[in-house]
Amino acid sequence: MKKMVLQLTIEDEKRKRKALKVVAAVEGVDSVAVDMKEKKMTVIGEADPVFVTARLRKFGFNFAELQSVGPAKDEKKEEEKPENPTVVYVQRPYYYDYSFANDENPNACTIC
Repeated sequence: MKKMVLQLTIEDEKRKRKALKVVAAVEGVDSVAVDMKEKKMTVIGEADPVFVTARLRKFGFNFAELQSVGPAKDEKKEEEKPENPTVVYVQRPYYYDYSFANDENPNACTIC
């Protein structure tokens, strides 16, 4: 997984929706987020960063600039595990294997 940060020229909601639609259509993109204040787009996925930038430029975002590419942090791995896990022991009854059937005499016990 890669995390790509792109600088875009987004003025209004219409351009934001268009950028989201263009990037979401690229194969390998898992999630897309846009920050309107900083005019940045964050893309997470296995897609090629150069291809994502070229795709945005093709669809009218001529000043799309790739700011950074890095590994996406997996939030699930950051969860803390308990230090002392609770272990419960279950004692199961022990069953003896009594074979009462015999080929010669079905009534004979093999233990006796």
